[in-house]
Amino acid sequence: MTNAYLSSPAPLALAHRGGWITDDQGVRRTELENTAVAFQHAVDLGYTYLETDVHATGDGVLMAFHDRTLDRTTDMSGAIGDLPYREVARARVAGREPVPVLEDLLGTWPEARFNIDLKSDAAVPALRDVLRRTNAWDRVCVGSFDQLRLDRARRLLDRPVATSCGPVDVARLRVASLSPLLRALASRVPVCAQIPLWQGSFPVLSRDLIHTAHRLGLQVHVWTVNDTDVMERLLNAGVDGIVTDNTVGLKRVLTQRGRWPDGARAADRTPKNG
Repeated sequence: MTNAYLSSPAPLALAHRGGWITDDQGVRRTELENTAVAFQHAVDLGYTYLETDVHATGDGVLMAFHDRTLDRTTDMSGAIGDLPYREVARARVAGREPVPVLEDLLGTWPEARFNIDLKSDAAVPALRDVLRRTNAWDRVCVGSFDQLRLDRARRLLDRPVATSCGPVDVARLRVASLSPLLRALASRVPVCAQIPLWQGSFPVLSRDLIHTAHRLGLQVHVWTVNDTDVMERLLNAGVDGIVTDNTVGLKRVLTQRGRWPDGARAADRTPKNG
């Protein structure tokens, strides 16, 4: 039975932190990550899968933001987890856009599905509360680079929610890909493996891993891929999804293959740059 989150036909196109914004002159804006403007740009292109990260404020409001602190991308400083929402709400990404509240994103785009990376332990109960209020259980896939945090989320959430592989899950999948005899070591809890091409100098993705994941009923999504030639090779290898900043480029690749959700009509609306 297909998981509700993954019910759209593969390959899936996931807009990483909303993706780059490409203006009418073909200039890419990269500084507005995880803002409503970036997500709207992706939705306007036709993306239905949006990737984001979450931190909880000191008083438990779940924010769509990648870094632990506000310093790199906003006009304020300080750790989100140490600040009340009223302070974080004053911050402006690139000096102009507010940091979104996850609950607002879910409400603004009720047809979109959100891939959510838990960036802090405090984000786990905050996400549970958001899903209770929004009833968005089938619209999210939850992941984390911290296996213990991800396992805690799997236990704490009230209803079954799609999750991606954590680091230990990925390691088990890689081991299982080495031999059919080791396949029982792989976890069947996640619905997808969301992995990079490389971890430092160590290759993560392989055709054997893709095959093993598919045998186990898992999709394979690769992040973060911005080169369209690499996108082509990955699709040829059988990956089920690509996470990208280059939303225009990935749309063009999938449209040329006849795999963009809008079919041939999407080609007429796709910007030529990207």
